[in-house]
Amino acid sequence: MLPLMAQKRKYPVGIQTFERLITDASVYIDKTDYIFKIVSSGAQNFFLSRPRRFGKSLFVSTLKAYFEGRKELFKGLEIDKLEKNWIQYPVIRIDLSEGRYYELDKVKGIFNMILNRYEREYGLEQKDDWKFSSRLTGIIESAFQQTGHKVVVLIDEYDAPMLAALTTLICRSRFVSV
Repeated sequence: MLPLMAQKRKYPVGIQTFERLITDASVYIDKTDYIFKIVSSGAQNFFLSRPRRFGKSLFVSTLKAYFEGRKELFKGLEIDKLEKNWIQYPVIRIDLSEGRYYELDKVKGIFNMILNRYEREYGLEQKDDWKFSSRLTGIIESAFQQTGHKVVVLIDEYDAPMLAALTTLICRSRFVSV
């Protein structure tokens, strides 16, 4: 079998998950050394801002695989040489592209769906009438208690609700006569 670099690779059009990109042997520009630098810096919070279509979701997916300790996906990449302690952290990934944010009830429904998924995973009672922040705190505390590891929270497409609301406002304003 040819080494990974010598094999014919596909261009990953439309693929936004690290696992699929790696398992499909697609072209991947290795930036995993940046993950190691970020994690090794000791900082607790990161805000990564990039223009649209610049690989943010793929990077979040790569971070998720890393923090889940999925070492096998990183074989042959830079981080494979750098990381010595592959720890499996609980990961909460909140993808705000999962719905439409045109009305407040829809926003609440989307957040309930996301939080319900993690409440089920960690054996918590689902309480749709609680504040979202209280529910997320409960999920994080439960994940920490069950695993003994700090919890990683990844938020993807953080701007989707804002862009949807802005688009709705602009569209409505075109039909308002002054």
